[in-house]
Amino acid sequence: MKRTAFVIGLTLAVGIYLGAIGNQILHAQPEPVKRTVLLTTDLVGMEGKEAILTLAEIAPGAATGKHTHPGYEFAYVLEGSGTLEIEGKPSIPLTPGTAIYQPSTQVHRGVNDSSTAPLKIFSVYILEKGHPLAVPVK
Repeated sequence: MKRTAFVIGLTLAVGIYLGAIGNQILHAQPEPVKRTVLLTTDLVGMEGKEAILTLAEIAPGAATGKHTHPGYEFAYVLEGSGTLEIEGKPSIPLTPGTAIYQPSTQVHRGVNDSSTAPLKIFSVYILEKGHPLAVPVK
């Protein structure tokens, strides 16, 4: 009798534990914005400056949050659809083939309008060497 109760108790405990882990895996949210650095290089003839090439992926329904870049950003939309919201200016629709220029310190955020597909953007940044790609704005 004691052995049966122990086995049932152990089975329930393991089942609850595995259920909790499974629930976390099933409901895990993807990273809202993933930036992959493809290349970083010093710019010859432009002392102290570097170019950084990135691929940004904004998850379905996600947004970047307001931010600036401490240099210049040149971007090209590869896939998906979204909106570029620029402080003090009209929003820009983002669709494949859209090219964007962001001057230094311009407050903006990118929004993925799709609920199913990521928004993929290729960007080239020209920055002072050692500065971050993006600076959050409250």
